[in-house]
Amino acid sequence: MTKKRSHFFAHMARMKLIQRWPLMRSIAQENVAEHSLQVAMVAHALVVIKNTFYNGNLDPAKAAMQALFHDASEVLTGDLPTPVKYFNDDISRAYKDIESNAEQSLLHMLPSDLQAAYAPLLCAEHTDDYAHLVKSADILCAYLKCAEELSAGNKEFAAAQKRLLAMLNERMNDEIRYFLEVFVPSFSLSLDEISSPEF
Repeated sequence: MTKKRSHFFAHMARMKLIQRWPLMRSIAQENVAEHSLQVAMVAHALVVIKNTFYNGNLDPAKAAMQALFHDASEVLTGDLPTPVKYFNDDISRAYKDIESNAEQSLLHMLPSDLQAAYAPLLCAEHTDDYAHLVKSADILCAYLKCAEELSAGNKEFAAAQKRLLAMLNERMNDEIRYFLEVFVPSFSLSLDEISSPEF
């Protein structure tokens, strides 16, 4: 069997080079690889919470895998700042087209026999329960980034945190509420505080 060389994973490895929040003054820089890992962990947790407490029947691993690839196209497009991306409907539609073309480009970097396995992970047109859940995890992780920056004294993220909380409230369900109540408060604490059984 002749094997054609693929640049797919070389591109994926560049997720760590794409900086998030490019227009914001950040105390701690965050890249797309770091963000994607956190979104995968949170998406996994949301499914486990849903299945454990709220009669869900989804696959946590499937949610985590979709989350790992949810920003993969940014290795080709970069991270367009949210105020620009959603400035108006024309820009939003144009960016969606760019994003879709980037996803197809990445998919076609793979050997043809592997493309069917990766298409559900790379293509943005997810409309199922997993897509909704991954988007919720994505917003939650952006909210957590704001909480971390604000707890370090960086008021640059105050307005973003309010906007993200409004987005979470629009999507609010049992598993998001559980995560907000049980896990989120710790993100505003110091290392000593989260290491101590007293807190």
